[in-house]
Amino acid sequence: MNTQKIKELKDDKGVVLVEFYASWCPHCKRMMPVVEDVKALFAGQVNVYQFDIDENESLAKELGVSSIPTFIVFAGGEEKWRGSGEMDGNALASRIEAEL
Repeated sequence: MNTQKIKELKDDKGVVLVEFYASWCPHCKRMMPVVEDVKALFAGQVNVYQFDIDENESLAKELGVSSIPTFIVFAGGEEKWRGSGEMDGNALASRIEAEL
């Protein structure tokens, strides 16, 4: 399944935002409404995937995720940007806009 998810991410020729989070992580919880706002802002333009790191440990390892929350922007199947920790929604949106 993880191999399939990675293939889907890399085969998606558009812009994709991936978030790795954990339900027990306070920083992740604070980012949830920010991610929902970003999702709404880019609805129909950007696919957003959210993975619980506890349920997708091997996928996280495959993508080199070592802290949470981690955000990765893919464009044309290639990783274009990666950031970890809490961040402003405008900062996250600007990273996505740069790839549109």
